[in-house]
Amino acid sequence: MSQALADLDTIALADTLRPALLRVSRRLRQEAHKAGLSPQDALLLGFIRKNPGVGVSALAEAEGTSKPTISAHVKRLEAAGLVRRSSDADDGRRSGLAITAAGERKLEAIRRERNDWLAARLARLGPADRASLAAAAEVLLRLVDA
Repeated sequence: MSQALADLDTIALADTLRPALLRVSRRLRQEAHKAGLSPQDALLLGFIRKNPGVGVSALAEAEGTSKPTISAHVKRLEAAGLVRRSSDADDGRRSGLAITAAGERKLEAIRRERNDWLAARLARLGPADRASLAAAAEVLLRLVDA
């Protein structure tokens, strides 16, 4: 197979996968609303859980968003009792963020809503299609981790 044909196949595959992945991702993000949280707030809450002590600046950088935008989200999460600030032992001017027990429960509710939505749709597929998706999941994870 020529390189030009291989590149075309890659482009065609990307063109086929992209809309499907975007639609599934969008639908899963929408499930956060059922648990009473915006998709962005759910994403931030998950990031804070995985990175306890993260500061607002580092959170903004990780999300590719401005510090004032992240600050507004964090203030909302803090007011809702989902995250708390703690002082940095080395630098009293800096505060880190941690998820609260209420935040953990909210993330669990979101995970449950997303899994329920996805499981209901997977149940509509036949065993061969589910097996194909199971195999594709590993490949998709490698794709994003590459």
